[in-house]
Amino acid sequence: MENGLVQVYCGKGKGKTTAAIGLGIRAIGNDYEVIMIQFLKNDTTGECRTIETLEPHFKTFHFEKKRGFTWQLSDDEKQELKSETSNALKFASKVMDTGQCDVLILDEILNSIELGFATEEEVCELIDGKSDDVELVLTGRCLPDSIAQRAHYISRIEDVKHPMEKGIDARRGIEY
Repeated sequence: MENGLVQVYCGKGKGKTTAAIGLGIRAIGNDYEVIMIQFLKNDTTGECRTIETLEPHFKTFHFEKKRGFTWQLSDDEKQELKSETSNALKFASKVMDTGQCDVLILDEILNSIELGFATEEEVCELIDGKSDDVELVLTGRCLPDSIAQRAHYISRIEDVKHPMEKGIDARRGIEY
């Protein structure tokens, strides 16, 4: 890839991961290799099962144990999650350094920063160390200014209306 940039999908609305995956699918349709590292998620979602069918051109990685939601974790589990997040970021750096992909998606990395499992500095170092032949995509709800300044694209996805407001639970195959 020539002239790889930094893209961000952020905001409180639904569809940030879906947008990043759509970009990844478009990329493999043009003979690029894609790696997605998911933070704060496990591999049981519909999109992960679908991406498995696109291997070896689109690969997904998870570094954390299956647990409950972050607000349910003990202090020890939170510390363990922080360590797993650090390992995932080291892997992301290695992927970029070794040219293993053309598009690298760090799904929910911005949430990891917001929750204290990663730091802005770690992600900024990753962005600053990115080679020009890798497109880097970041997703999550909040966008720190330091990352916004480094991004080339920022798409803010806002929550205008959501069925959860009416008590409708997330539906398999639609929301996950």
